Amino acid sequence: MFHPLPLYIGLRYVRSRQGFFVSFISWVSMVGICLGVMALITVISVMNGLEGELRGRLLSLASHATLSGEPEQLKDWPQLAERIRKQDGVVGVAPYIDLQGMLGRGGDMRAAIIRGVDPKQESEVSDIGAHMRAGSFGDLIAGEQHIILGAGLAYALDARIGDEITVLVPAMAAAGEGAVGGIDLKPRIQNFIVSGVFEVGAQEHDNVLALIHLQDASGLAGTHGMPNGLRLKFDDIFAAPVRTPEINKALGGEFKVSDWSIENASYFRAVKIEKTMMTLILMLIVAVAAFNIVAALVMVVNEKRTDIAILRTVGMTPRDIVGVFMTQGVFIGWFGALLGLVLGLLLAFNVSTIVPFLERIAGVKVFDPTVFVISDMPSEVQWPQVIGITLTALLLTVVATIYPSLRGAATEPAEALRYE
Repeated sequence: MFHPLPLYIGLRYVRSRQGFFVSFISWVSMVGICLGVMALITVISVMNGLEGELRGRLLSLASHATLSGEPEQLKDWPQLAERIRKQDGVVGVAPYIDLQGMLGRGGDMRAAIIRGVDPKQESEVSDIGAHMRAGSFGDLIAGEQHIILGAGLAYALDARIGDEITVLVPAMAAAGEGAVGGIDLKPRIQNFIVSGVFEVGAQEHDNVLALIHLQDASGLAGTHGMPNGLRLKFDDIFAAPVRTPEINKALGGEFKVSDWSIENASYFRAVKIEKTMMTLILMLIVAVAAFNIVAALVMVVNEKRTDIAILRTVGMTPRDIVGVFMTQGVFIGWFGALLGLVLGLLLAFNVSTIVPFLERIAGVKVFDPTVFVISDMPSEVQWPQVIGITLTALLLTVVATIYPSLRGAATEPAEALRYE
């Protein structure tokens, strides 16, 4: 005879065709668990892909980390940059100057962040050249007063290549003649020629950022050729929050440090909250399907009371009876969860192929290219998440079998056979 006996009987009950309603509920539970796991893996993978796409676009012009300080601290910035390049994990260093000001053309004025960069070194920390819609990043030449605008900013100012833009930056120098409250608030105004337009698909860059040469920015800021700080790029983006303070400490700990996780904290916190809520919502589908197993097993126990009594009288222990019904419930739940795992991975790995196929059939676009910069459905499978989802589903199905199995084991043979 097949051993162990509880496993054999439990699998027989799974294959049993008696009791259509009980069998129907069991199959519904299995399908529900399968769909829940499949949907959860697919949706989380797509959200991972969207998060990665967002992170890539935000960091296409932003560095992984920054070290900033007073002008006196950065007077020897080329030597400082070389020291940083020698640190483990650092693949690029570039100077920058960030100014807040106004851009004007005709009667239009727009607030903007004017960033001074060195085109030769900027390519070490950003890929701005790959996002130029018009002009060339190499057109930023010291002393020629060229400016590159974000696409949203250029649209707001109705600016095109060759147009003249007025840049107004408030100057806060030491007190002198005409000063108010000890601070000179006279603005600095210069005219620049639009030499390029970039678009990265992130409003934080496209709508507010303008790029000029580092020397031109130094003239506006009055820093005498010294930058505000240095931008860093690491070989591993996720190492930036850890490595940046360590590098600052190695340099004497005198600089202010920041990294992408701090500068864009609100965005990634919002994505994390959305992923958490979506996981909870979809996991409820799995939970409801798993606890349908409770109803199915309770009805099986009531239907098999006579069988339980006979098995008890021939020597099966209550523990063996628990094993019989747990086998039945676990088989239903685990088969559904593992099938959902396989289908979910197939969808997650092929979503970029499946979605365009469904778009052609339905005649609609999930991401309309005239509205969204992202035109394809990204997907990124993270195995710890997949394993966590699957294990949670498996655990829920095991928990769902406990009460019905204990109830079956508590059946009294004499009471169950009294009217037989």
